[in-house]
Amino acid sequence: MEKKIFSIVTLGCFRNRYDSGVVTNRFLTKENSLLEPDKISKKNKADILLVNTCGFIDSAKLESIQVIKEAIELKKEKKVKEVYVFGCLVERFKNQLARHFPQVDKWRGVESFEKKYKKRKLGQKPVDFIKICEGCINRCSYCAIPLIKGPLASRPIPEVLKEVKKIDKAGVKELNIVGQDITSWGKDLSKKQNLANLLKHIVKTIKKIKWIRLIYTYPKHFSNDLIDLIASEKKICNYIDLPIQHINKRVLKLMNRKITPEDIISLIKKIREKIPDCAIRTSVIVGFPGETESEFNQLLDFIKEIKFEKLGVFTYSQEEGTKAAKFPGQIHHMTKKKRKRRIMEAQQKIGADNLEKFVGQEITVLVLEKRKGFYIGRSQYDAPEVDGIVFIKRDKLKIGRFYKVKVTDSLEYDLVAE
Repeated sequence: MEKKIFSIVTLGCFRNRYDSGVVTNRFLTKENSLLEPDKISKKNKADILLVNTCGFIDSAKLESIQVIKEAIELKKEKKVKEVYVFGCLVERFKNQLARHFPQVDKWRGVESFEKKYKKRKLGQKPVDFIKICEGCINRCSYCAIPLIKGPLASRPIPEVLKEVKKIDKAGVKELNIVGQDITSWGKDLSKKQNLANLLKHIVKTIKKIKWIRLIYTYPKHFSNDLIDLIASEKKICNYIDLPIQHINKRVLKLMNRKITPEDIISLIKKIREKIPDCAIRTSVIVGFPGETESEFNQLLDFIKEIKFEKLGVFTYSQEEGTKAAKFPGQIHHMTKKKRKRRIMEAQQKIGADNLEKFVGQEITVLVLEKRKGFYIGRSQYDAPEVDGIVFIKRDKLKIGRFYKVKVTDSLEYDLVAE
């Protein structure tokens, strides 16, 4: 029997990447083989091209639609036989998409949480992800995630640990824990369950994994127990992904963030006092409906004062079905772009100053890739893909190993070491 060749394109966040891994492993059987999307050609044809879409904000939706068009074009050129499209965008807009793109052979939204994780094969790679929960309980007024993913659904501890053991056995060195809001994990299971408790179980389970990274935490649910655990446990990276979204009291209330500016400031202060060797990544939204110039300047001044090690900026996206979409005072897109640019310019200087502090210091890096004349690695202070890397001038290093290196220079977003 001739093997079927399939390929998969993943758009959006780490959670989508994890889901694509699950789907890939379903297709990766004795009868099927995987072809990287960029290898598709007249000589290397694919029987099935899968597209995992993102539907979070306008820019993500547009990117997903563009990739669907490109997939259909490959089908027209007979480089691909069938196109399957799934994921968040399909969950929200399946009927409209199906009418607009009849050339797509199969549509599928977001799969039920219970079915997703029964089987997951692992290849040999130094970095992996695990999703510990799906959905969200926070109901921020601007966010479409609950419309796509539904309410919070936490994976029970035994189920998480079973997968962690498999990942650890496969030789993974860095495990990134993801979910819509991992600090809400367990709230739907029991009052006694919380992220700190789960992490203690994970730490006891692992043998080969050296770094555990927490991604997507919610300031309101970031407990003192969690801060203390990160401070005391060497295997948990001193890296905190803490999206504040804004600092103005009125805007935070309209966003339904359920936290005050004073609470945010207090939390950051606790983190930096108890984990001084810590990189905090945050994200903010500019141009939220009704955001005044004064409120924006308050956010900008706060960023300059706090000096976050890492920061991402989103312009507000008016998402169908969300409360904020109907708020008065929707802001012009040019004003949003201008505000984003001002924050990015301020953060560029802050980030560069922060990296400069590493020059002359020794840091531990995980080596990930070999290039001509140098290696590429990452420190515990940088998450995969979204943060910087370390260029290492050295011979004969092994991929997937940890090394102590001395930082010799800092670039705009990256470090140079030897």
